[in-house]
Amino acid sequence: MNLVFIIVFFLILSVGYGYVSWHIWQLLPLSFVGKWVVVGVMLLCAVCIFANFFLDKSPMPVAITLYEVGNSSIFISLYLVMLFLVLDFGRLIHLVPKSFLHNSWSGTISVFVVILGLFIYGYQNYLHKERVELSLNTGGLMQHKHRVVMLTDLHLGYHNRTDEFRKWVDKVNAEKPEAILIAGDIIDGSIRALAEQGMAAEFNRLKAPVYACLGNHEYYSGELRAKEFYKEANIHLLIDDHALIPLEGGDTLLVVGRDDRTNMRRSGLKNLMKTVPRGYYTILLDHQPYHLEEAQQAGINFQLSGHTHHGQVWPISWIEDSIYEKAFGPLQKGNTQYYVSSGIGIWGGKFRIGTRSEYVVADIL
Repeated sequence: MNLVFIIVFFLILSVGYGYVSWHIWQLLPLSFVGKWVVVGVMLLCAVCIFANFFLDKSPMPVAITLYEVGNSSIFISLYLVMLFLVLDFGRLIHLVPKSFLHNSWSGTISVFVVILGLFIYGYQNYLHKERVELSLNTGGLMQHKHRVVMLTDLHLGYHNRTDEFRKWVDKVNAEKPEAILIAGDIIDGSIRALAEQGMAAEFNRLKAPVYACLGNHEYYSGELRAKEFYKEANIHLLIDDHALIPLEGGDTLLVVGRDDRTNMRRSGLKNLMKTVPRGYYTILLDHQPYHLEEAQQAGINFQLSGHTHHGQVWPISWIEDSIYEKAFGPLQKGNTQYYVSSGIGIWGGKFRIGTRSEYVVADIL
């Protein structure tokens, strides 16, 4: 991960936590010691973020707790910042009395109820996995109708654990697909977390062949170790490579998997397609949805991408929409169809506010 990004990220976090801590100190109608206890606990949760660098050296229960607490606190603090900014603005225009924000039980209870209610909703919304239906017309390249399930951004590890992944596997199997395509970020960041939970065995419960490309998080976890896990999980990994997938009735699907753009030396799509056989319906797996016009220019029929999570929570979703040509959902460019998925899993805290977790069920004919 880029060092400058990490430094900027932690600077922003420091300012945000400082702003929230000051407001909570002012808000709580408690003694000096009571204020310190509450603010101290909040700051201790923030310190858990730094434990992300040492999770693999911690006992598994400790690592899970540190991950959940530290990363969840980022999202909770974001909404506390936004809420206190609204309250500060309300105070400036005399809609919110000053007493509501200073040593106030009514203010404390109001803030607590709003944040608690919002994140209970966000957690429940994350647990719900939206089933997205797509119809892909091959223009006569297929003689029969075929079903493929597509996933992105599983982020399996310390927070999306085996018990939860087992439910996803059951949902995929229930669709009775002929193939399963995954566009990167199967791994959140730790191979150790997957190995100790027996995650590969859960992948082996899938009742259709699995094809996947790398995502940026596979590089964070260690590319070579990720490849070893994919082999154990019986996942056909496509790194600037392609596969011809035999389907029922004698039809064939061509899947092309790009290396993630984290690897600056990955093959250009134009050069990659020179090695690919023609005459088949072609699906491209490319984790990050940059330069979408390349797939159109290369004659790709359908591209699946992820990476954005559509921001995970609002208003980050608006930022994602401004960064990418398409941060979420379907797109058509010429004869090429695209779908940028918000992902079935998530990074950090298990909250979806203004976005959704999803899996794609594509019928191809």
